[in-house]
Amino acid sequence: MNRLFAWLLNLAYLSAILLALPWLGWSALKYGKYREGFAAKLLGRVPLRRGGLPCVWLHAVSVGEVNLLGPLLDALRASRPNWEFVISTTTKTGFDLARKEYPGQTVFYCPLDFSWATRRAMQRVRPSLLVLAELELWPNLIQAARSRGARVAIVNGRLSDTSLRNYRRLRPLVARVLREVDVVAAQNAETAHRFRLLGADPRAVHVTGSLKFDRAQTIRNNEKTRTLRTLAGLAEGDIVFLAGSTQNPEEECAICTFQELVQDHPQLKLVLVPRHPQRFNEVASLLDQSGLPWIRRTELNALHRPLSSPKSVILVDSVGELGDWWGAATAGFVGGSFGSRGGQNMLEPAAYGVATCFGPNTRNFRDIVSQLLAARGAEVVTDQQSLSRFVRRVLEDPTWAEALGQRAHDLVVSQQGATERTVDLLLRPLGAIDSIPAPSAA
Repeated sequence: MNRLFAWLLNLAYLSAILLALPWLGWSALKYGKYREGFAAKLLGRVPLRRGGLPCVWLHAVSVGEVNLLGPLLDALRASRPNWEFVISTTTKTGFDLARKEYPGQTVFYCPLDFSWATRRAMQRVRPSLLVLAELELWPNLIQAARSRGARVAIVNGRLSDTSLRNYRRLRPLVARVLREVDVVAAQNAETAHRFRLLGADPRAVHVTGSLKFDRAQTIRNNEKTRTLRTLAGLAEGDIVFLAGSTQNPEEECAICTFQELVQDHPQLKLVLVPRHPQRFNEVASLLDQSGLPWIRRTELNALHRPLSSPKSVILVDSVGELGDWWGAATAGFVGGSFGSRGGQNMLEPAAYGVATCFGPNTRNFRDIVSQLLAARGAEVVTDQQSLSRFVRRVLEDPTWAEALGQRAHDLVVSQQGATERTVDLLLRPLGAIDSIPAPSAA
C-alpha cells in the first residue's frame, strides 16, 4: 500500500511539472531560476556522507527559513559537538545564503518529492533526524526518512489560515503524513491546535514559541550594522527610513513618501530592500524615473572604501543582509503587507527598537502582529498617504518614535527562549544514539 501511495504521488508530481513547464522555462530564462541542482532534485544525488557519526539533516526552503536555522544549529552543535549536520534548501537564493552563512556545513538542494529521489538521498545522507523548518509536508521525503530509521521533526511549526484551509481539503492525506512526524514544535497554542486538527498525534505536538524571536538581533551597534553604515557613508545625524521585504507597489509608495518628506528633512535617507532578487532591476528603473540620487548596495562593495558623497537612496540588491540593515533604521516599513502576500517578518526591526509599521495584510504573521499591536510596539498603515503620516511623525516626534520602538524591543526580549525548548524536544529521543550504519554508495 505504501508503494502504491508513493507512485500515485509520483504521478501527481509529474503531471504538475508538465503543466507548469512553460512557466518554469520562462522563469529559468528570465530570472535564472531552476537552473541548478538537477541531479540532487530529480535523482537524489546529494553529497555522499561518509563515516558513522549521527547526523541531523535540516531542511530550509528559502532565505527566511535559512536565517531561522542559525541559533538552532548553534545550539545543536554545542549540545552534540561530535555529530554531523547537513542543510538542504529548495531555492537558489536559499542555497546561496546557506553556503554563505554556514560555510562549515554541507549544503545541497533538497530532492523533489519523488520516491526514487528521496530514497536515494536518504541512503546517501543517512540522517538520524530530519528537521523540517516551519511546514514542509512532503510525504515521500518523510516516508524515506522513516524507512531509514530516522526521526522526523517540524520546528517553528506554523499554519496560516490559507494553509489550514488547503490542508483540510486533503485531510486524509495530510493526517497520514503527520502521523509519521515524531515531533511538532509549534510557534503558539493556536498552531498546535491546528496540527492536532489535521491529524497529528497530540503527544507529538508541543508549543515552543517562535524561533524568530531568538534569531532577532537586539543590539543596534553590532559589527555588521556598523560596517554597513560606514560603507554607505551614513552620518551620525542621518535618519534612515527603511522599506524591507517589499513587493510591487510598495517600493513606489516608499519612494513617494521619501520625496514628500525629504525637502523638510534633508537628513532623511531611504534604504529599499526588495523581497525578490528578480525585482532588483525593476526597482532600479523606478529610482531612475524618480530623479533621486541613488546607488546599488553592490556598487558600495566595488568602491573599496566608504561612500564619500552619500546618496539619498540605497537599493540593497544583495541577499541575506536585511537583518543587518534594520539596525541602521529609525523608521521601518515591513513589506508584503499592502498586497496579497500576507506580510513578512517584522521581528527584526522590532527587536532593534525601530519605529515599525506594516500594511493591513499580515496573515502569515498574525500571532506576532497581534502581540506587537497589543504591546503598542508597531503601527498599521493602509496606503501611501498613511505611510507618509507615520514617517512624518517619526521625524517630528522622536520621543513618540523611541517609545514605540522600545516597547517592540521589550516584547521581543520577553519572548526569547524557543531555541532551548526546541533543542530539548529534538534531542530527547536521540540521546542514546552514538553511531549509525555505514555509508551506501547509492
